[in-house]
Amino acid sequence: MNQNDKLRFYRLKELAAYKIHGRTDESQDPLPLFFQGSGIEVNVTGTELWIEIEVDFDVYEMWAWKALNGAFMSRQMLMPGTYSLCLFRGMSPEPVKNVRFFRELQAMSEDDGCRLLVRGFRSDGEFLPVRESSCKLEFIGDSITSGEGLYGAREDMDWLAMYMGNSRNYTHMVADALDAECRLLSQGGWGVLCGWDNDLRHNIPSCYEKICGLAKGGRNEALGTAKPYDFNSWIPDAVIVNLGTNDAGAFDQPAWIDPVTGETFAMRRGTDGNCPSESVERFRQAVIDFLSMIRRNNPVSHILWVYGMLGDELAPVIREAMDRYEETTGDRNTAFLLLPDTTEETYGSRQHPGEKAHVKAAEAIVAHLKKIIGRKQKSNF
Repeated sequence: MNQNDKLRFYRLKELAAYKIHGRTDESQDPLPLFFQGSGIEVNVTGTELWIEIEVDFDVYEMWAWKALNGAFMSRQMLMPGTYSLCLFRGMSPEPVKNVRFFRELQAMSEDDGCRLLVRGFRSDGEFLPVRESSCKLEFIGDSITSGEGLYGAREDMDWLAMYMGNSRNYTHMVADALDAECRLLSQGGWGVLCGWDNDLRHNIPSCYEKICGLAKGGRNEALGTAKPYDFNSWIPDAVIVNLGTNDAGAFDQPAWIDPVTGETFAMRRGTDGNCPSESVERFRQAVIDFLSMIRRNNPVSHILWVYGMLGDELAPVIREAMDRYEETTGDRNTAFLLLPDTTEETYGSRQHPGEKAHVKAAEAIVAHLKKIIGRKQKSNF
């Protein structure tokens, strides 16, 4: 008898117990995983478990990683097609195994064909409930939050999907330290006001209120990317924003030309090398507006703005924007945290923070959040 004959296939909708990680349209079948760090988690008995997935891309190949009983097991490139991956086999049948399968690659705004869907599982075991985490965290950011540069040699500079990963970045470290379930929304090169190249279309706030506004095109929209995100369906204890690095970089780039209107935009310094007040004020207002948007959608969450892993030029402006926001709204449930800068010893590939830099950032964030989340948890008793 074929070994697979003893395995039963379950579509996700047939399972009574599993946990979805990340923003998605849960009415879809199969289930799309839009963001890095999004995935599926199960508790299952039995000797063997396979996951059936559907993968496609036009340019940038998909990557995923898996963990077994809390331990990282592997990451791999996923080729196009519909097929099954083995998550474990040959194990003792009685113990319950906790298995997590996560998308490693950010949502790809430059590849409308890039997608990963979970169709179901094949196993000889029983699926059991997955426990709830101690808290919920939402991370918003750019290439740092996407984990760009965490894989590859320091001298590697090609922009490749394989150099990017959630499995070793600071968001994952923070989640592990705080026993947190987290959701990510990030895009390399994007900012609060504009992208690294002054492109005003490349700002994270414009995508924040949709399930995955970063993923365009008819195929993605059919999967629910353009739908409004239901903020009441998952309420984070804290929202951690790590933006501003690309806005700062835009000061040193040529002006962007709007392909529709022909108008130009550029963040520019004055002749003395300082940022002129007009550019500073525009960025400052973008920070204030985004804080207001986050608060409108997350009324009880602590908002923590972190910054500084690749320079801290705009730190004073972000601080001032947060002060103005607090004075105007009376919202005291916000904070700013300057993170340790990346050094020659802590760089990864593509001149981005490596794992050691992410460890230092995670330590600082955890220290702050322990005070905030601990206080909130105590108040719930």
